[in-house]
Amino acid sequence: MIVKPSALGDIVHSLPFLNAVKRGFPLARVDWVVAHGLHTFLEGHPLINRLWVIKKDQWKKVGNLKQTVREINDLRRGMGACGYDVSIDLSGLFRSGVISYFSKAGIRLGFKESDEGSPFFYTHKIHGSMDIHAIDRYLKIAQFMGCPTDEIAYPFAPYDLFPEICKGLPQSYVVMSPSAGKPANRWHAHKFGELASKLSLPVVVISSAAEAYIADEVVFHSKGNAVSIAGKTGLKELLAVIGRADYFICNDTGPMHMAAALNIPVFAIFGPANPVRTGPYGKIHTVIQKDLECSPCYRQKPCAHYRCMEDLGVSQVLAVIQEKIKQS
Repeated sequence: MIVKPSALGDIVHSLPFLNAVKRGFPLARVDWVVAHGLHTFLEGHPLINRLWVIKKDQWKKVGNLKQTVREINDLRRGMGACGYDVSIDLSGLFRSGVISYFSKAGIRLGFKESDEGSPFFYTHKIHGSMDIHAIDRYLKIAQFMGCPTDEIAYPFAPYDLFPEICKGLPQSYVVMSPSAGKPANRWHAHKFGELASKLSLPVVVISSAAEAYIADEVVFHSKGNAVSIAGKTGLKELLAVIGRADYFICNDTGPMHMAAALNIPVFAIFGPANPVRTGPYGKIHTVIQKDLECSPCYRQKPCAHYRCMEDLGVSQVLAVIQEKIKQS
């Protein structure tokens, strides 16, 4: 059982681990614990026998306490009856540690440096290091299990390579993803729009429906060179849209890892986050980050000014993109 409920980028990072496990144990049954909403990304996966879909966001709401207790008890009983041999917690949180314990697996693997007390639930604690990329970190557990880790592959669940949404897009285009999970990781939408106006290819802007207003602002400032498909794709359709792009421009966000996995050149704008840990994986990608003494930072409370993002100008980002495209 693999415990990796979220987020989207983290699930993409976990696919090479899944690939390594199935290479090492091709006949093993593999189940996956995933958050509701992200489960569609893994549905129908030929390497996954069963998805345990949890509503973790609803579990946080006090008003849902009665339903949450019932769902957790059902989860505990269901997992305990499956006869798991091995459980792997790739999240390293208290919740994921408890879920790993629910498996009743004789071997429960997780990272030694995980927080929130999750190592208490493991039988074996692996040193993963916080100074390497998440993909390489996850593969340390695969290596501990005796699985081959010489190959980085992303086995996606089957998806339509040319869904209806793609039929209305230009033949060649750039994808922009101006959203980000944390405000500190967002380069301003109007800067994305200004950048879009200066690119030689048309721009397709993506985001969730809830953040469509960000995409709309990009389009507004693009001088007619961008269109928004915010909220118009599922996760698998998004793979198809990104996979047909010439290149991808983004903040530190989940779709960035989709693009990297699809081998689409990524230009990722980073602020306080550490690209060594969570940047686009691969040599063809480019991280654009202001060189500041305070970046990357791991402050619990964000600073008031976000210099790492505020001081990064459109002309600087455009120059990097144009130079890389010229070289390639």
